Amino acid sequence: MVFSKAISAALLAGAVASMMGCATKSPIPLAENFDLTVQPKVRSAGHWDLVSRDVVSQTLATLDKSGIPAGTQVHVGLPPNPSQFDLAFRDFLITKFVQSGANVQQAPGHGLEVSYHAQVVRHNSDRPHFIPGEFTMITAGVMAAYGLRHEYIDTQLAAGLGLAALADYGASVNTGGPTNTEMVLTTTVMRGGQYVARKTDVYYLENVDAPLFMRSPPPYQSVNMKVVSQ
Repeated sequence: MVFSKAISAALLAGAVASMMGCATKSPIPLAENFDLTVQPKVRSAGHWDLVSRDVVSQTLATLDKSGIPAGTQVHVGLPPNPSQFDLAFRDFLITKFVQSGANVQQAPGHGLEVSYHAQVVRHNSDRPHFIPGEFTMITAGVMAAYGLRHEYIDTQLAAGLGLAALADYGASVNTGGPTNTEMVLTTTVMRGGQYVARKTDVYYLENVDAPLFMRSPPPYQSVNMKVVSQ
């Protein structure tokens, strides 16, 4: 009996040691979430206008910091096989540059060449729809502090937390939530082969809107083949 108990104790100790070893070691790195972030969703042509406004504003600020004279000529190029977004976005950029006082040229010259590239990225993994946001966290923090001081949670504060949670949920739902489709938008300013300014942003897209941002395939070129009899 004593021997049996000793074996059982040894097996238990071995199992505990094995579990502790598993708790501190992993065959592969563990998954970890990034810090909470927000990402705009592009859902209308009006949003394209807002994106162009941000791009032009930051581009002009970067050029100014780089010492580029304000009157330097600028030309906005059009990507090959442009998508519907590409066509409209170029017009938005030109309009914003002109309204900002930039010297925009219709044809490329010896000044700055502005180009942009929209890459559509499609994810197959599930997208979590809602993550509690700042309203809920701030209200919860106030409730915790109030509870520590008064040793109870007031009914009005509890109601406030509920309203804050609803505000966060409403803000998320109104955007339609995260989607499986994103756009990586890069704007580049070059002069003589040198990068002068560059900006890259990521936006959510509605899955059904992805074709608006995808470039058309290059036109098919027919090839005349001559058959020679032998």
